[in-house]
Amino acid sequence: MTATWDMESIRARLRLGSGLVMLAFVTMHLLSHVTLLISPEWADATITTLMEPWRTLPGTVLLAAAFLVHYLNALWSIYTRRSLRMPHWELWQLVLGLAIPLLLTLHVVGTRVAELTVDTHPFYSSTLLALWYAAPWAGVMQSVALIVVWVHACIGVHFWLRTRYWYRDWVVPLRVFAVLLPTLALAGFVAAGNHTLREVADNPDYIKDVSATANITAPGVAFVRQTVRIAIATHIALVGLAFGARAARGWLYRRREPPILSHANGRRLAILAGSTVLETLRDNGVPHASVCGGRARCTTCRVLVTHGIESLPPPQAQELEALTRIKANDTTRLACQIRPTEDIAVMPLFAADAGALDGSVRGGLEGSERPITVVFVDLRGSTTIGEARLPYDVLYLLNQFFHEMTKALVATNGHYSQFTGDGLMALYGLHESDPRKGARDALRGAREMLAGLERLNLQLQAENSPPLKIGIGIHHSEAIVGAMGPPKSQIITAIGDTVNTCARLESLTKEFNVPVVVSRQAAEAAGVDVGTCTLNEVPVKGRVAKVEFYALASVPELAERT
Repeated sequence: MTATWDMESIRARLRLGSGLVMLAFVTMHLLSHVTLLISPEWADATITTLMEPWRTLPGTVLLAAAFLVHYLNALWSIYTRRSLRMPHWELWQLVLGLAIPLLLTLHVVGTRVAELTVDTHPFYSSTLLALWYAAPWAGVMQSVALIVVWVHACIGVHFWLRTRYWYRDWVVPLRVFAVLLPTLALAGFVAAGNHTLREVADNPDYIKDVSATANITAPGVAFVRQTVRIAIATHIALVGLAFGARAARGWLYRRREPPILSHANGRRLAILAGSTVLETLRDNGVPHASVCGGRARCTTCRVLVTHGIESLPPPQAQELEALTRIKANDTTRLACQIRPTEDIAVMPLFAADAGALDGSVRGGLEGSERPITVVFVDLRGSTTIGEARLPYDVLYLLNQFFHEMTKALVATNGHYSQFTGDGLMALYGLHESDPRKGARDALRGAREMLAGLERLNLQLQAENSPPLKIGIGIHHSEAIVGAMGPPKSQIITAIGDTVNTCARLESLTKEFNVPVVVSRQAAEAAGVDVGTCTLNEVPVKGRVAKVEFYALASVPELAERT
């Protein structure tokens, strides 16, 4: 996979960066509000310290740029969105985000904008006087704005960090902080508001003195009101324009002949031009996992493209980074990032209710059908061994046995797949481009296992213990191979007729009194010379055709391939 930088990746980084800048500003502002619990004078001193960087020209420019980038990004996201169906958390974040300009415009214009344009000098006392005495409704709106801004930010941070492993350890203290900070800030705001009302009642000159200090004049107030009306009207117009342009584009696209998305559930869905697979599925009410909301972070929306992969452009920077992290193969793509222009067929690789931890599961092994060599190993007479020994002796013996078997697997490129109590299942050829090499390695593995068992029996002979015997079944054919099981404890294994057949071959070692039984397919794939060994056949439950095999007293040497 290759990638080039694209506007989507740049826009995602700008959205995150601008959001974090504004979050830093809001956090410092709320910390200043907390000191209102002591007194407005303390708060004025605190806000001078905490907010001074933002009041400098670079700080003001940075904050204004962050807001503008974040705001324009939100409008562009509305326009580019092909479907308005989204998870509840994403809908709440969008609605709260669009409400923020309506709730905060008066406060921003009345403080910083007025300070820069009409030379006012706002401080806590003047702001509290305006919000609690001159316009109490504005005080209520300010309280609502505080909650809306904070909840909007917390949703964004949570769904940004929830795929990080370390976040699970910090989520509780972060939630406590997320609740405690705005609560204390609101408590400080209420306490300072009541203090202001007492000052007004006790001091007839309080209003005039505060207004004079803040340089609040009638022309300045008129300017603030007019600016607020213009800003709110502009915001409503821009949001309406984004939704309207999106609706007009959708109407035009629906008049064209769209490509078709074939889903693994059998449904065929029309893809609007520019729509991602995830948007198409959501728009048609098909549940599909997407923990991060389609931002190429969690990888839970990953799909296996079973048709049309060649018509898709290569993954861009964000998608490539996510796919590389999970070691996905070339046919695995993120549904939130691919925008098909031709017919395509996909199969979801996670259930629709997949969680953040599921996204860390390695890609590329999600149940593909492929040639594989399966090996079953069983320890003979394990029940008798258990009856004759103490439980801890049996445990020690089994550990020694599995140690030797695992050494053999590691030495011959085998993959330990399943533990079966007194045996194991292994896969060969899991990462080989030539499946036949897996069959050859499996036979080498069988030889190493028998050699390891011989070494173990020499140790047991010194302890006057009867020798151990094993049966090994080897089969090579097509199987469904992949990472299976619960998300937190998945194993790479195989399922299907091949596995059942191999288990049957292993059981035949008892009937033929040999250590190894190899299917004809495995022997041919490995290129092994079976000499004068008889080709046997046996029926297998669930199969019409019989399975042909060789019963081997020892594993023959393998001829070198050219």
